[in-house]
Amino acid sequence: MSRGDPNVRPLKGPFGGLIPVLRKEAIHLRRDPMALFFAVFVPVIQLFLLGYAINTNVRDVRTVVYDAVKDQDSQRLLDRFENSNDFKIVSFVDSDAELNSAIIKGTARVGIKIPPDYSRNLLSGETAQVLVLVDGSDSMVSGETSNVANAIAFQESLDRLLGASESRGSLPVEVRRKILFNPDSRSPNFFIPGLIVVLLQMMTVMLTAFAIVRERERGTLEQLFMTPVRPLGLMVGKIVPYACVGFGELVFVIAIMRFVFAVPINGSVLLLLAMTIPFIVTMLGVGLLISTRANSQQEAIQLAFGTLMPSIFLSGYIFPIDSMPAAFQWMSRIIPATYLIEISRGIILRGAGFFDLWKQGLILSIMGIVLTLVSAMRFRRQVG
Repeated sequence: MSRGDPNVRPLKGPFGGLIPVLRKEAIHLRRDPMALFFAVFVPVIQLFLLGYAINTNVRDVRTVVYDAVKDQDSQRLLDRFENSNDFKIVSFVDSDAELNSAIIKGTARVGIKIPPDYSRNLLSGETAQVLVLVDGSDSMVSGETSNVANAIAFQESLDRLLGASESRGSLPVEVRRKILFNPDSRSPNFFIPGLIVVLLQMMTVMLTAFAIVRERERGTLEQLFMTPVRPLGLMVGKIVPYACVGFGELVFVIAIMRFVFAVPINGSVLLLLAMTIPFIVTMLGVGLLISTRANSQQEAIQLAFGTLMPSIFLSGYIFPIDSMPAAFQWMSRIIPATYLIEISRGIILRGAGFFDLWKQGLILSIMGIVLTLVSAMRFRRQVG
């Protein structure tokens, strides 16, 4: 009926028809739970992430110690480091090679070496030096830990001076700080290796999610179902081209990182490309899973962006995982981006090799297999 229909009575007042329209929109909102979820619950999730998980105060930085003295003086200094709550000693090693290896592998962010002459220099009145190696691939950690290490050495020196019976011309304890891998603390060196992972995830998930949703909206997916193509053949045929596009984008972004932003690549590029393949497979599985859940391209966009938020805030891309509460640290371990960021920074900045990062690669491979199988089963069920 048109507005000019004489049989239709116009509702009186400036708010005429308000109640019917409200009722209609309430019914639409009730029938679209995904829109309600993104409108109400996503802001609440963001609030919890920003309020609890994001902590700019660096705490419990994983630290490896090479104590060549192992006496009361060295233990007193190590107690100061651990009691500061900025350092968390996770292991002790017996050589410089093991100390460097722990930082290259990423099992520790800080290395402390107490040399053999530490106690002897304290007794003789000379300055006892302590070497602190800091992983410069994380600029937030390197800056904070360097400042705290100097403060600890100064406090130890002050306590010894106050307790000494005779004066001395220099501080008893001195920290020699050495920032590894990113000595100039360049921001591109820290952010771009992680940004590569975020961009790769966004592109692969969105393209794959749209691939099937777009076919369903146009009605061409049903036509494919009536052809002799098998469900798995259809699924693989839909996602393999996007895997190739994602891999090509990865190569292009790495080239830009190296030649435009001048980020040095200290490890093997081929190893980085090879260990990225399980991540691409995992993200294709996530995109396919979204496509089996979403009923429209708009819903697919919302779900795809929903996977990005945890990958940015909880993966260690910006904020250190060690400083997060235990529950969020556990959540970070089920996010695929966490492992590829460790691989990317390890190879690009620290020059890590396969045997340093094989655990991250294995976890990504398992994630990729599981997500692909789950997505394939849902896809087959949907086709059936």
